[in-house]
Amino acid sequence: MSTPLTRRQFVQTGAAAGAALTASTRLFGQAPAVQTGIKPVVIASDNGNVYRNGGPKTGVQLAFDLMTGGTDVLDALIAGVNLCELDPGDTSVGYGGLPNADGVVQLDSCCMHGPRKQAGGVSGIEGVRTPSLVARAVMDQTDHHLLTGTGAQEFARRLGFTVEGDLNTPTSRKLWLEWKRRVDPQHYLDPARRGDAALVAGLSMVRDGLIDPNHFWGTINCDGINSRGEICGVTTTSGMAWKIPGRVGDSPILGAGLYVDGDVGAAGSTGRGEANLYNLSSFLIVEQMRQGRSPKDAAMEALRRVQKNTVEKRLLNSRGLPNFGLNFYVLNTRGQWAAVSMYPSKFALCTENGPQTLDTEPLFTGDPLA
Repeated sequence: MSTPLTRRQFVQTGAAAGAALTASTRLFGQAPAVQTGIKPVVIASDNGNVYRNGGPKTGVQLAFDLMTGGTDVLDALIAGVNLCELDPGDTSVGYGGLPNADGVVQLDSCCMHGPRKQAGGVSGIEGVRTPSLVARAVMDQTDHHLLTGTGAQEFARRLGFTVEGDLNTPTSRKLWLEWKRRVDPQHYLDPARRGDAALVAGLSMVRDGLIDPNHFWGTINCDGINSRGEICGVTTTSGMAWKIPGRVGDSPILGAGLYVDGDVGAAGSTGRGEANLYNLSSFLIVEQMRQGRSPKDAAMEALRRVQKNTVEKRLLNSRGLPNFGLNFYVLNTRGQWAAVSMYPSKFALCTENGPQTLDTEPLFTGDPLA
């Protein structure tokens, strides 16, 4: 029969065990995550289950298979979005993304690693088909979170990335020329109306079926969690079609286009970046989950916040509601997920049951432009 421990012996035993665990962590790396038995999941915007870049798997499927096979979660997610960045059929991301007003493809991306609590991003980078990989390099190899423009391009060049003179494809160039024809048919416009004319011309191409509505606003966000509760995210985009050269949207900005806290969860977005930037919605969603709200409730709160703060008449439809789309894709560290949107939309999901394209949970019904 064992002798009961005194209180002093209990404390001493616990301290010794803690010291042993600390020493083991120093010797063998980070201790296993506390959470175990979580069902792995990858969630993304709908293009994550469309484009394959000529391969057998879509982005979410590739990311899920790599992640569950032991690949670092962020590496797996980036491999998934690379399919969209490299596939010329996706005109909202990477190679062949819809260019800016001068016909130049400028790309943005950021990534966040939950377990390592690190992040990196690039904005306005030209000539590199996979800005998500450059964002990862910023995270891994610098003390910075964000590099932009020619500085980001030169950083990529020095690390061995191929830098091309033009990332347009025949499709993206043809659509840009059509936009130019619509926005400036006589070469001169009233400066006070030029901005509105550019937006109207772009949206008219959406109505005419020339541009997918999701591609006009651009972007893929992809978030994932493995069975150990390790959660990461990545967002990458060619930005809003026909944007003013140099414009940076929400995608590369931590807390807007993406936010990950390894102790709480992840949230990312697609849609109108300016609305998201004004509200730092991804950060808001993660903070709402920190306070105990579910992924769906946290994301709906962000949409309502955006609606409340959208007051300019040019951004409202005939119903007095926002005339743009905005989607959020959310995961918490228990593996619970949600995909919500301002108006009906789609998203991609991959679990042990395989890849799926599903309906988002919308805040409003109908057409945002009606």
